[in-house]
Amino acid sequence: MSSNHEGSDPSLPAQSRGDRHGFAGFVLNDHRYVFLGTSAIALVGMWLSMQPRSDMSFLAQSYAVEVVLYYALALFLAVAAVALVNKLVKWRDYATTSPLARPAARRAERIASYVVAAITCVLFVDRAVMGFASVVGAAIASDSTPQGFLPGAVYMVFEGRDIFVQGILTTIELALFGTIIAFFLAILLVFLRIQQIDRPDNDAVRFFKVLGVGFARVYSAVVRGTPMMVQSLLIYFAGFAVLRGTGMSASQIGAIWSTFVAGLVTISLNSTAYMMEVLRGGIEAVDDGQTEAARSLGLSQWQAMTKVVFPQGIKNAVPALSNELVINIKDSSVLSVIGVFDLMFATTTVAGIYYRQLEVYAVATLCYLILTMVASKLLSMLALRLDASDPGPVLSTSDVTSTAGTAGGKADPRKVKLDEHHKGAHGKKPSSKR
Repeated sequence: MSSNHEGSDPSLPAQSRGDRHGFAGFVLNDHRYVFLGTSAIALVGMWLSMQPRSDMSFLAQSYAVEVVLYYALALFLAVAAVALVNKLVKWRDYATTSPLARPAARRAERIASYVVAAITCVLFVDRAVMGFASVVGAAIASDSTPQGFLPGAVYMVFEGRDIFVQGILTTIELALFGTIIAFFLAILLVFLRIQQIDRPDNDAVRFFKVLGVGFARVYSAVVRGTPMMVQSLLIYFAGFAVLRGTGMSASQIGAIWSTFVAGLVTISLNSTAYMMEVLRGGIEAVDDGQTEAARSLGLSQWQAMTKVVFPQGIKNAVPALSNELVINIKDSSVLSVIGVFDLMFATTTVAGIYYRQLEVYAVATLCYLILTMVASKLLSMLALRLDASDPGPVLSTSDVTSTAGTAGGKADPRKVKLDEHHKGAHGKKPSSKR
């Protein structure tokens, strides 16, 4: 085993230098730094051996076995120290003169590294895994909140598991449905945002195009320029005031305009502004020749956008659009300010019951991290399935004319479908005449 797989030693046999790749190659090949890497593993094993045993330790009744394991690790460290000193002394001709560099010795060193890794794994299971299981069992069986960070966190999570589960489910629902609703709203708004006055348009059509572009710009500026927390408060109390003006009672309003509905509206409207700009960047990354070719074939501006430009632009924007789901999982935490029972609200509820904040917020941090990692993995799989490239430094939400760095015309000219006329134009060498 080794911590470094760089460089290949000329003294290694051919079958151990390049026949195996990946994890199998790392495990089965002979390495130059086997002593250095395995020594670090042996030190971890010895440190684990010196930790106190838990009630569930399976080595507690086999003290002699653990002593043998400990001194086996110490013996390897001693051999490794001798080998490292020998290498320092014979630095220039170590590979040709040292007996430790011979193929048989290297195989023995690799096998010894397996033994060291196995011993360390046994000690890790006995001390860490079984110790954690012991703490969990004791915390669950406790009648009151136990002292200590880990026992207290386990106890509060177990006792408040229904609250946490409800909060996690609400967070997922808000992020998922909010992102889906925002996607369709963003498509409508981006169509208004990219409208251009066409020659055949009459005055009424021109007026509505200018009005639509202005509305989309103002909407994007307002939503992206204000915090979501303020937006949630404004939307919730504005909706409550509107329904109150119809003569409805507070209980009737609560049945229609709940905090969950207000939170879903907030996330949807907030994400719409960002996703609109992402879509606009993806659409503008499509080469202008695509639109020109569609119009030359007799398609109207609407047909060219819906049948040619939009499909390519949406595909360009898929990685950045899917990232909104991850953002919404995190940003939904601010909705607890209006009483939405999401993960953050559940966390503050449990913290208020037991008057222990640090442990509960650490659990909430872990839950958010797991949710975002799972969502990121699923979205990466979706992007690969759709053959969409990763979003690089583009498809941002800035109000720029075009973006670059994703699978689009202005981003990567090699991925643009050009007709023969454009190919010839782009393939010409620049003239040296001025």
